[in-house]
Amino acid sequence: MEKFNASHGWRNRVTDILGSAFPILLGPMRLITLGEMAAAVSNSGGFGQVAASGLPGDRLRSELKLAKGITDRPIGVNIPIYRPNAQEALEIAIDMGIKTITTSAGNPAKMMDRIKEAGLKVFHKVSSEKMAKKAEAAGVDGVIAMGFEAGGHIGRESITTMCLVPQLVDALKIPVIASGGIADARGVVAAFALGAEGVEMGTRFVATPECPVPEYFREGVRSAACDATLLLGKGAMPSRVLRNEVTEYLAALQGGEGDKEALKEYDSKYVQLAGDKDTAVMPCGQIAGLIKQIEAIGEIFSGITRDAKSISHRLGTFFNGGEK
Repeated sequence: MEKFNASHGWRNRVTDILGSAFPILLGPMRLITLGEMAAAVSNSGGFGQVAASGLPGDRLRSELKLAKGITDRPIGVNIPIYRPNAQEALEIAIDMGIKTITTSAGNPAKMMDRIKEAGLKVFHKVSSEKMAKKAEAAGVDGVIAMGFEAGGHIGRESITTMCLVPQLVDALKIPVIASGGIADARGVVAAFALGAEGVEMGTRFVATPECPVPEYFREGVRSAACDATLLLGKGAMPSRVLRNEVTEYLAALQGGEGDKEALKEYDSKYVQLAGDKDTAVMPCGQIAGLIKQIEAIGEIFSGITRDAKSISHRLGTFFNGGEK
């Protein structure tokens, strides 16, 4: 696998913390963002993450070992705080020499003493200003602002990325990473215009040969229309997924006890565990409607970094009254 020359990257507070060439993170997805995929992102100049969710301790350790055997660039671990294995995952990350982690789905204060004791850096995922300020007060090094259009488990607040990011930038002193609705250079430039210092992408990386998902999932993302997703578990733990026969059925159950039933079925029919294109639950963001090609991870990075320069130049020329 060809490795990116880190001297050609973008530098800011986020890359200083991550140690990556670009402030572009692989969005964690349960049983999907594993060692080989994380390494491919890091070797391309981004920050690859292994999702601890759903992985027994020995499997998480082996995936991190695999990633470290493929790349010498920094990689991270995402730890959902509410999961029973959160503390174990943190200890494994420390033992495996991970320098930066991301946390989600819970109060980071519960883990902060151990995180700081071990000298780790941490970004916490949030979906509101209240959550972000709480995370900053707990001592996190930055936040990942997750908009309502993102795939997988999202916040209950229904705030979109374009509204959430600038609010957090204004409210916080720590750096903000934008997540949700970003798949190409246009989204990256827009996120930076809003004040973000990094971006996280998940759905875009599903449509790559390196992503270890069934071909029908990859093709489902590539062929998705702009209305190809729906929300499950609206009242409990909202999750955005691809629309198909089973998710349409589960969506119809929602409301009261139906929410619990939908979430239970979500887990049993999760794409990495069971099903086919009609019966598997596939986490997916609204940005899938923009993705029209299956591309290697390295090609995605090349396109983003190249096109971001031309977009920025064009906008700069426009806002300077057409001066060259």
